[in-house]
Amino acid sequence: MNIETFAQYTPQLATGAWVHSRGLVIGQVSLGAQSSVWPGAVVRGDMHSITVGERTSIQDNSVVHVTHPSAFNPQGFAVSIGSDVTIGHQVTVHGATIGDRVLVGMQTIIMDGATIENEVIIGAGSLVPQGKVLKSGYLYLGRPAAAVRPLTEEEREFLPYVAANYVVLKDKYLQQV
Repeated sequence: MNIETFAQYTPQLATGAWVHSRGLVIGQVSLGAQSSVWPGAVVRGDMHSITVGERTSIQDNSVVHVTHPSAFNPQGFAVSIGSDVTIGHQVTVHGATIGDRVLVGMQTIIMDGATIENEVIIGAGSLVPQGKVLKSGYLYLGRPAAAVRPLTEEEREFLPYVAANYVVLKDKYLQQV
């Protein structure tokens, strides 16, 4: 696993958390139980903290980063990602908060101070602007992301299913090591 200490911070991985040999986790990062970081993904907590819940996957070539505290932004922007979240391929999450049971479509960008509430699907290629709040229970699409419709019951049930599927896949990779 590619885990790097930065300054005095070493990433903390809970039981069953896994980072692919070509993924990278740096600094003030906490990965919850059964969470995974896939090839080419970078989770870089070098200027603020990143907390990832349980059974969350950060997929190939995604970037998770933070904004440092400064005179322009005294608190900075940490990243908080909940449990049962699927971060699709080539997603950028920068200084944002993501709740539980969220699916972030491929090549989506989520900017500083944005908040994604629980049970949200963000369609591929969307842009969540700085400070925007995506309310629970909706499908969001576009640049900027806008609510398209409420989630169906089937879509709500799909969110933890997808997360659990990546736990199973992660475990298959671990069996090969």
